[in-house]
Amino acid sequence: MKSSVIIAGAGIGGLTAALSLIDQGFKVQVLEQARELGAVGAGIQLSANATRVLFQLGLGDALKQVTVPPGGKCIRLWNTGQEWKLFDLGTESLERYGYPYLMLYRPDLHRILVEGLRARDPSALVLGAKVVDITQSADAVSVMLSDGRTLSADAVVGGDGVHSVVRAKTIAEDKPRYSGCIAWRGVIPIEKLPLSMQGTAGVNWIGPGAHVIHYPVHSGRFVGFTGIVEREGWYRESWTETGSVEECLADFAGWHPDIHALIRQLDNPQRWAMMVRDPLSNWSNGRVTLLGDAAHPTLPFLAQGAGMAIEDGCVLARALKFHEGDVPASWRAYQSTRLDRTTKIVMESAANAKRFHNKDLADAAGATAYIEREWEENKVRARYEWLFAYEPENVPLALPQVEAAA
Repeated sequence: MKSSVIIAGAGIGGLTAALSLIDQGFKVQVLEQARELGAVGAGIQLSANATRVLFQLGLGDALKQVTVPPGGKCIRLWNTGQEWKLFDLGTESLERYGYPYLMLYRPDLHRILVEGLRARDPSALVLGAKVVDITQSADAVSVMLSDGRTLSADAVVGGDGVHSVVRAKTIAEDKPRYSGCIAWRGVIPIEKLPLSMQGTAGVNWIGPGAHVIHYPVHSGRFVGFTGIVEREGWYRESWTETGSVEECLADFAGWHPDIHALIRQLDNPQRWAMMVRDPLSNWSNGRVTLLGDAAHPTLPFLAQGAGMAIEDGCVLARALKFHEGDVPASWRAYQSTRLDRTTKIVMESAANAKRFHNKDLADAAGATAYIEREWEENKVRARYEWLFAYEPENVPLALPQVEAAA
């Protein structure tokens, strides 16, 4: 008999894992603490290493309907607006990797994943199910919910984010540290922006102590905005904290008028303190494992947080299928396959933060020399090729390692 799997958390990683597991023949329940699914989040970028998984799950047509072909990736200087091209995102991604680079509105992606799950199994998603504790034996694992219910399965996957209850109860306690940066985000109706800012490119503005990213989402009807600035004195790690346009403008005082044009059109901009966590050396315990932000939370400076969760979901399902009947061995093989890559992404993302915020960007002359050095073509290729070329459905599964202690 196929193993049954409980997934805690109906985020991008949890839903991808659910789809992948069902397609491998497993029985899946996805437990989501929210009583209703609402639109949460702003823009999200997925490179070919992630989109290939979604397309192979049969979601390609739905994704194409909510995106526009990306025009490319470029850097602009914070005060002058000077522009440097990084790489092509459209044709080149398809030619090199076989799958597109997509810039998405996160609620669109989430809706497509939910619809894919419900089409496969209408009863798989359980809302209003908050996991509060986990116990396991040699033969099964049980989750206790806040309403007193207990559910059992052969395996549990913690896809419950940076504040993971599954991680805290079975793997390790959370030890976040403030990164020194806060992030602003929101979406803007594209018609509210000047024509010069209504293109299809993904734009990275970089400057001393801050950077801004914007790109078209929701079939080109919105522009997703993320602004990250080094700042002390505010440490709330929340995706739903609302700030003000005035505060956001103050954080980007002196920046190019295009940035201020974006910020002025934000409706209730959200902000959060960005935390760093040391990479875990182990994220599995018996019949329990983690994925996505629960396993390897990262700063968003490589645009790979969601991509890692999607990769996890694919590899996790393959490992459970390969070691069918031995859940602990499956999870150890999954972790061993993923650990080095995800740890490297966490570390490289932190390195990119310093690259985006370098003090040499303060003036145009110093910035030109710095950008030509740091974003030279061969360096850019080395920085991104290993990310984009990864094939989660084909990467060899590692041998299960000796199980680590909880």
